Amino acid sequence: MTGLTHLDAEGRARMVDVSAKPATVREATATGSIRMAPETLALAIAGGGRKGDVRAVAEIAGVMAAKRTAELIPLCHPLALSKVEVTVSPVEQGFEVVARVKTTGPTGVEMEALTAVTVACLTLYDMLKAADRGMVIEGVRVLEKSGGASGDWRAP
Repeated sequence: MTGLTHLDAEGRARMVDVSAKPATVREATATGSIRMAPETLALAIAGGGRKGDVRAVAEIAGVMAAKRTAELIPLCHPLALSKVEVTVSPVEQGFEVVARVKTTGPTGVEMEALTAVTVACLTLYDMLKAADRGMVIEGVRVLEKSGGASGDWRAP
Protein backbone atom coordinates (compact mmCIF):
# COMPACT_ATOMS: atom_id res chain seq x y z
CA MET A 1 0.00 0.00 0.00
CA THR A 2 2.49 2.60 -1.16
CA GLY A 3 1.82 6.23 -0.37
CA LEU A 4 -0.94 5.78 2.20
CA THR A 5 0.65 6.69 5.51
CA HIS A 6 -2.27 5.46 7.63
CA LEU A 7 -1.90 1.87 6.42
CA ASP A 8 0.84 -0.56 7.39
CA ALA A 9 2.48 -3.07 5.02
CA GLU A 10 -0.46 -5.47 5.46
CA GLY A 11 -3.05 -2.76 4.80
CA ARG A 12 -4.17 -2.35 8.43
CA ALA A 13 -5.02 1.09 9.76
CA ARG A 14 -2.40 2.71 11.97
CA MET A 15 -1.73 6.07 13.53
CA VAL A 16 1.35 7.67 11.97
CA ASP A 17 4.29 8.06 14.35
CA VAL A 18 5.18 11.77 14.26
CA SER A 19 7.55 11.71 17.25
CA ALA A 20 10.65 12.24 15.11
CA LYS A 21 9.17 15.14 13.15
CA PRO A 22 10.17 18.66 14.17
CA ALA A 23 7.59 21.03 15.58
CA THR A 24 7.03 23.75 12.99
CA VAL A 25 4.36 26.36 12.41
CA ARG A 26 1.59 24.82 10.36
CA GLU A 27 -1.54 26.42 8.97
CA ALA A 28 -4.47 25.28 6.87
CA THR A 29 -7.49 26.97 5.35
CA ALA A 30 -10.60 25.08 4.27
CA THR A 31 -13.92 26.14 2.82
CA GLY A 32 -17.39 24.81 2.11
CA SER A 33 -20.87 26.14 1.57
CA ILE A 34 -24.51 25.49 2.27
CA ARG A 35 -27.03 26.28 -0.44
CA MET A 36 -30.60 27.17 0.52
CA ALA A 37 -33.80 28.78 -0.70
CA PRO A 38 -33.67 32.58 -1.00
CA GLU A 39 -36.34 32.92 1.69
CA THR A 40 -34.27 30.86 4.12
CA LEU A 41 -31.17 32.94 3.46
CA ALA A 42 -33.16 36.14 4.02
CA LEU A 43 -34.54 34.75 7.28
CA ALA A 44 -31.06 33.79 8.49
CA ILE A 45 -29.53 37.16 7.59
CA ALA A 46 -32.38 39.03 9.27
CA GLY A 47 -31.85 37.02 12.45
CA GLY A 48 -35.41 35.75 12.39
CA GLY A 49 -34.58 32.13 13.10
CA ARG A 50 -36.18 30.63 16.19
CA LYS A 51 -32.80 29.42 17.42
CA GLY A 52 -31.00 32.79 17.42
CA ASP A 53 -28.07 34.21 15.43
CA VAL A 54 -27.32 31.29 13.14
CA ARG A 55 -24.02 32.69 11.84
CA ALA A 56 -22.55 33.29 15.30
CA VAL A 57 -23.60 29.87 16.55
CA ALA A 58 -22.15 28.16 13.45
CA GLU A 59 -18.84 30.00 13.85
CA ILE A 60 -18.53 28.92 17.50
CA ALA A 61 -19.52 25.35 16.59
CA GLY A 62 -16.76 25.28 13.97
CA VAL A 63 -14.15 26.43 16.51
CA MET A 64 -15.30 23.80 19.00
CA ALA A 65 -15.22 21.09 16.33
CA ALA A 66 -11.67 21.93 15.23
CA LYS A 67 -10.52 21.46 18.82
CA ARG A 68 -12.16 18.01 18.97
CA THR A 69 -11.05 16.62 15.61
CA ALA A 70 -8.92 13.85 17.14
CA GLU A 71 -12.02 12.60 18.98
CA LEU A 72 -14.00 12.41 15.74
CA ILE A 73 -11.45 11.17 13.18
CA PRO A 74 -9.88 7.96 14.54
CA LEU A 75 -6.29 8.33 13.32
CA CYS A 76 -5.86 12.10 13.79
CA HIS A 77 -3.38 13.28 16.40
CA PRO A 78 -4.61 15.48 19.23
CA LEU A 79 -3.08 18.90 18.62
CA ALA A 80 -2.63 22.04 20.66
CA LEU A 81 -4.22 24.57 18.33
CA SER A 82 -2.94 28.13 18.59
CA LYS A 83 -5.61 29.66 16.32
CA VAL A 84 -9.00 28.68 14.96
CA GLU A 85 -10.96 31.26 13.01
CA VAL A 86 -14.28 30.37 11.40
CA THR A 87 -16.14 32.86 9.24
CA VAL A 88 -19.68 32.37 7.93
CA SER A 89 -20.52 34.81 5.13
CA PRO A 90 -23.68 35.17 3.08
CA VAL A 91 -23.28 34.49 -0.63
CA GLU A 92 -25.78 34.47 -3.48
CA GLN A 93 -27.38 31.08 -2.72
CA GLY A 94 -26.59 30.56 0.96
CA PHE A 95 -23.52 30.80 3.17
CA GLU A 96 -19.84 30.23 2.57
CA VAL A 97 -17.80 28.96 5.52
CA VAL A 98 -14.03 29.49 5.76
CA ALA A 99 -11.89 28.04 8.55
CA ARG A 100 -8.27 28.96 9.27
CA VAL A 101 -6.38 26.79 11.74
CA LYS A 102 -2.84 27.15 13.07
CA THR A 103 -0.54 25.17 15.36
CA THR A 104 3.11 24.67 16.10
CA GLY A 105 3.63 20.96 16.08
CA PRO A 106 4.80 17.83 14.24
CA THR A 107 1.76 17.40 11.98
CA GLY A 108 -0.58 19.55 9.93
CA VAL A 109 -4.02 20.96 10.63
CA GLU A 110 -5.89 20.25 7.42
CA MET A 111 -8.27 17.85 9.15
CA GLU A 112 -9.03 20.41 11.85
CA ALA A 113 -9.88 23.04 9.22
CA LEU A 114 -12.08 20.59 7.30
CA THR A 115 -13.84 19.51 10.48
CA ALA A 116 -14.49 23.13 11.46
CA VAL A 117 -16.08 23.88 8.07
CA THR A 118 -18.18 20.74 8.06
CA VAL A 119 -19.56 21.19 11.57
CA ALA A 120 -20.28 24.88 10.92
CA CYS A 121 -22.29 23.88 7.83
CA LEU A 122 -24.09 21.16 9.78
CA THR A 123 -24.93 23.70 12.48
CA LEU A 124 -26.42 26.04 9.89
CA TYR A 125 -28.50 23.17 8.56
CA ASP A 126 -29.70 22.27 12.05
CA MET A 127 -30.64 25.84 12.90
CA LEU A 128 -32.47 26.47 9.61
CA LYS A 129 -34.04 23.09 8.84
CA ALA A 130 -37.45 24.19 10.15
CA ALA A 131 -37.56 26.65 7.26
CA ASP A 132 -35.81 24.57 4.58
CA ARG A 133 -35.08 20.84 4.63
CA GLY A 134 -33.72 20.96 1.07
CA MET A 135 -30.46 22.72 1.93
CA VAL A 136 -27.31 21.26 0.39
CA ILE A 137 -23.84 21.24 1.94
CA GLU A 138 -21.21 21.20 -0.78
CA GLY A 139 -17.69 22.00 -1.86
CA VAL A 140 -15.92 21.18 1.40
CA ARG A 141 -12.20 21.25 0.59
CA VAL A 142 -8.77 22.43 1.66
CA LEU A 143 -7.80 25.70 0.02
CA GLU A 144 -4.21 25.87 1.25
CA LYS A 145 -1.78 24.55 3.80
CA SER A 146 1.67 25.60 4.89
CA GLY A 147 4.48 24.20 7.01
CA GLY A 148 5.96 20.78 7.51
CA ALA A 149 8.18 18.66 5.31
CA SER A 150 5.76 18.72 2.40
CA GLY A 151 5.85 22.52 2.31
CA ASP A 152 3.18 24.85 1.07
CA TRP A 153 0.22 23.78 -1.03
CA ARG A 154 -2.61 25.76 -2.61
CA ALA A 155 -5.67 24.45 -4.43
CA PRO A 156 -5.59 25.10 -8.16
